[in-house]
Amino acid sequence: MILASLVHRVVPLIAVAAMSFATAGPAQGAGALPTVALTINGQKLVAEVVSTPDDRATGLMNRFSLAQDHGMLFVFERAEPLGFWMKNTFIPLSIAFVDAGGRILNIEDMAPQTETTHWSKGSGLYALEMRKGWFVERGIKAGDRVEGLPGARK
Repeated sequence: MILASLVHRVVPLIAVAAMSFATAGPAQGAGALPTVALTINGQKLVAEVVSTPDDRATGLMNRFSLAQDHGMLFVFERAEPLGFWMKNTFIPLSIAFVDAGGRILNIEDMAPQTETTHWSKGSGLYALEMRKGWFVERGIKAGDRVEGLPGARK
């Protein structure tokens, strides 16, 4: 794998203004993103779905917290190596890279406001971001399956 050819696929997660995403759940209003209910090893979560290049580039922009068991699911057009960084993102996150079959390839912890690129260990079709430690706290690891992903592609 040639790193230089993959750098353009890094998804910037840029946070620049304050907007709370606290216990009330996903953002409300005209700009609210669609959500999907997912399950991993019996653990339920709700994820906002971002599937367009603009929405993926924005990611968790303007967020300083996440509601309990809420996150963001990035959906891509095709399975490929995925890279994410945390420049200007204020929430410590864990990211699960997921293949086309729903299997978690790897999980990485990402520190806020860093430019270190975190890569999938294989071709990913999805990336699921949750509050840092969420996966570990629930015993979720590489090889586990994410249920409910077909609903995210609609």
